[in-house]
Amino acid sequence: MIKKAYIKKIAIRFLIINVIYFLIKLTIAHDDKPEMIDRAAIFYYFTAFILFMLTWEVNDWLIKKDRKSLSSKDLSVKSSIAILLKTLLIVCPTAAVIYYLGIFQLDFCQIQAENPWLRFRIDFLRATLLGASLSIFNQFYRIIEEKKEVEAKVHELKKEMMTSKYNSLKSQISPHFLFNSLNTLTSLMYEDRDLASDFVTRLASCYRYILDNREEDLVSLDKELQFLDSFIFMMKVRHDGSISISTDIDAQHKMLLIPTLSIQMLVENALKHNYYSKEQPIRIEIFTKNDVLVIKNNIRKRNDSNSSLQLGLANIKKRYAFYTNEGVTVKDDSKNFVVVMPLLPSHLIRKETLSIPI
Repeated sequence: MIKKAYIKKIAIRFLIINVIYFLIKLTIAHDDKPEMIDRAAIFYYFTAFILFMLTWEVNDWLIKKDRKSLSSKDLSVKSSIAILLKTLLIVCPTAAVIYYLGIFQLDFCQIQAENPWLRFRIDFLRATLLGASLSIFNQFYRIIEEKKEVEAKVHELKKEMMTSKYNSLKSQISPHFLFNSLNTLTSLMYEDRDLASDFVTRLASCYRYILDNREEDLVSLDKELQFLDSFIFMMKVRHDGSISISTDIDAQHKMLLIPTLSIQMLVENALKHNYYSKEQPIRIEIFTKNDVLVIKNNIRKRNDSNSSLQLGLANIKKRYAFYTNEGVTVKDDSKNFVVVMPLLPSHLIRKETLSIPI
């Protein structure tokens, strides 16, 4: 079934072709006949229609083909010129054949000319110039439309980022997290006061980090790891030998950027969605490799883990999408769950970020 958008496109192009043709007909006389409609006029009308539609469709096809071969959707000057030349290579020979047949071979067209070859050259040159103009106009129109689409997507990403930042922050300072930490602290006060004091210091450090960075969507890996150190300490105290978390970060990667609290979210996901105990602890590895950050954990899934896990990963993917085309990859081989996040260049920290009122 033909789509409505395609029918609308053809109708608009049909209207444009008719307007251009009659403007040319009014300003250029092929002979001394005053009639607007004769066999020659009909021939030139259908010729113009065929060549215009051919130019448009070929140009659209070449633009679409060019988009598929490029990672970016932007038309470069080089590719634009290539599309223009390829369009003319198809349209110009077609125009030459049509005008040659109409002027020299098809008597019923009744094209009268004192110098047929001069008429042929004029008609061919006009068709070439109109075809080139149409190709340039079509590419310019496509660039404007794609710019509008990109702006709309950026606006949508900003809105999604605001939502994800707020939801992420809200989840990190939720009463659930605080109450679990206070319950652990209450037990420690009776069992080991020195450890309880250290636990309070780490808890305060975690909340200070969260509040200090509530308006920052990106932080350096080094800064995130300093926060993660306190968070890991608290988790190990709470779960007492049931978890093993190791980090191996190259020094050259520490100043690169990641979304704020993204590692902590993935560590919490691993703890939330898997069974673990002292006999069968969960092992979480955090390391860098080839400018990416890898968070890996062994799997013993809980039955209700899938839905909430996807929400957390979708949150991180949306935040990355605002800054880079490099995606977050997830691997699940039933033994290990691996999340690979690209490390972003440090200059992005100066990019304006959205403020989330708390």
